[in-house]
Amino acid sequence: MGSEGLPAVTIHVTGFKKFHGVAENPTETIVSNLKEYMKKKGMPKGMVLGSCSVLEAAGQGGVSPLYQILQSAINSKDSESSSPGRIIWLHLGVNSGATRFAIEHQAVNEATFRCPDEMGWKPQKVPIIPSDGGISRVRETTLPVEEITKSLAKKGYEVTTSNDAGRFVCNYVYYHSLWFAEQNGTKSLFVHVPLFLTIDEDTQMQFAASLLEISILGVLFLPSVL
Repeated sequence: MGSEGLPAVTIHVTGFKKFHGVAENPTETIVSNLKEYMKKKGMPKGMVLGSCSVLEAAGQGGVSPLYQILQSAINSKDSESSSPGRIIWLHLGVNSGATRFAIEHQAVNEATFRCPDEMGWKPQKVPIIPSDGGISRVRETTLPVEEITKSLAKKGYEVTTSNDAGRFVCNYVYYHSLWFAEQNGTKSLFVHVPLFLTIDEDTQMQFAASLLEISILGVLFLPSVL
């Protein structure tokens, strides 16, 4: 089955700046260099690379800028995507203790920060979106996580699925993004990456490119085709 004639899928990507214990965040480097990297590599057919934004590693203090970025994708006149259903938000965050990539199934409506974020906020057992339920409320991505993970593994990457994005800023952003996705008919996915000391920058850039390509197949085709 080909993608000829189908509207393009637009993928917007975010990463994070430094935070406590991580002076150089690999996701800031990946996201900052992604457009140039994909230009040289060649964009997959059926994909448009939209905004590439680096977020402050902050929860409550970063919500307003986050929603401005999310909303801009819906309002963008430049998007070749004809419907919100063909917009994917791909969020990258670092897990400094990880030895492989992790594709996150879900986020939990709980902010319990182990240390203050970059704006000094340190919530404990606080609902991320109080109107969305208690701290046990879970939201799941509508993208085929298992199939995406298997496809990336076939390409030789050290990658796993995960049901726990933590309770820090990564989970905080993912929960807001999944809530926004449900409200607006878009799609959202969070991926944790290791430090460059564990998996080098070139491999991580290649991984990001493969992730973009495989993610659009999750929208264009049935998961069984991946």
